[in-house]
Amino acid sequence: MTYTSIRPGQEWLDTGGERIQAHGGSLLHVDGTFYWYGENKERSKPGSGIWHWGVRCYSSTDLYNWTDEGLIIAPVEDDPESPLHPAQLMDRPHIVRDERAGRYVCWLKIMGTGNVQTSTVLVADHLLGPYEIVRTGLRPLGMNAGDFDLVVAPDDGKGYYYFERVHSELVCADLTEDYTGVTGYYSTHFPRRRPPDVREAPAHFTRDGLHYLFTSGTTAYFPNRSEVAVAETYHGPWTVLGDPHPADPTGTSFRSQISSVFKHPAKKDLYIALADRWLPNVPAELAQQAPDAFRRMFAGEPGEPGTDLAAVEVDTSIADYVWLPVRFEGDMPILDWHDEWRIEDHD
Repeated sequence: MTYTSIRPGQEWLDTGGERIQAHGGSLLHVDGTFYWYGENKERSKPGSGIWHWGVRCYSSTDLYNWTDEGLIIAPVEDDPESPLHPAQLMDRPHIVRDERAGRYVCWLKIMGTGNVQTSTVLVADHLLGPYEIVRTGLRPLGMNAGDFDLVVAPDDGKGYYYFERVHSELVCADLTEDYTGVTGYYSTHFPRRRPPDVREAPAHFTRDGLHYLFTSGTTAYFPNRSEVAVAETYHGPWTVLGDPHPADPTGTSFRSQISSVFKHPAKKDLYIALADRWLPNVPAELAQQAPDAFRRMFAGEPGEPGTDLAAVEVDTSIADYVWLPVRFEGDMPILDWHDEWRIEDHD
């Protein structure tokens, strides 16, 4: 099948006819080719015990039709202690280019099987690998590190690491010169007492000298209301602008969670918000129960009768994508729903 548009929320197949598996992912543009990478969930069926099957990457010249480039980071099947073992709960790969060293640096969030969340860092000479692990068990700044984004400043090459200090606040930490660690300088933002109000899934982008962060609430794979904030520097201070999905009356961000924002290199003002619809079979009416259910759970309160979230079968192998163009009203980023849209329709 050949695509001529982006169709949010619909099944997206690669050029070989297989469902695209690049979740929690991002886009890179290298030498005229777009690369889309993310979590490979093809084997993450209910009851399988498989959280991921490595990091998969796809290539395209039009952002519509994607060729499978295979696993750029493969699972380690024979070592249950490896952070790449399929049961180790690896999430949200982010890759940046280290221009000084001429290599790529990838960070992975590892939730593991205990109560400590860590990061694993890998490097490669080529975007498509092979990648070599250089750090495991990293607790940046001595903190449990959750969802995150990596950012490299285009002017001076300085790196920044935005991460959720698990169930607490959002942290912006300066990266070391080689992007494989943190320097120790950091700032904290959006303090919240507990889920679902804690901000996670940070997605940073810049426009007209301003810095923006899309974040979501904390309700596991259930969608919730997004939030956008703006600042004049990487470290803030941040001003919360509100929900970037104002046309969605359900407050579920069109049943999706943003993972990253990509500025199209050939367009003057086209920013694309990449999001996952992790639970395509869960209607918005049911997803709306998630924030209250998580608030009660983390407050130690009993659940109310009739809450059906626990009965939901989580099958991320069939998760879909919701890619939408960002529209601006002044400094406010807005995401409108489109059943179908085309890159060519934007300046």
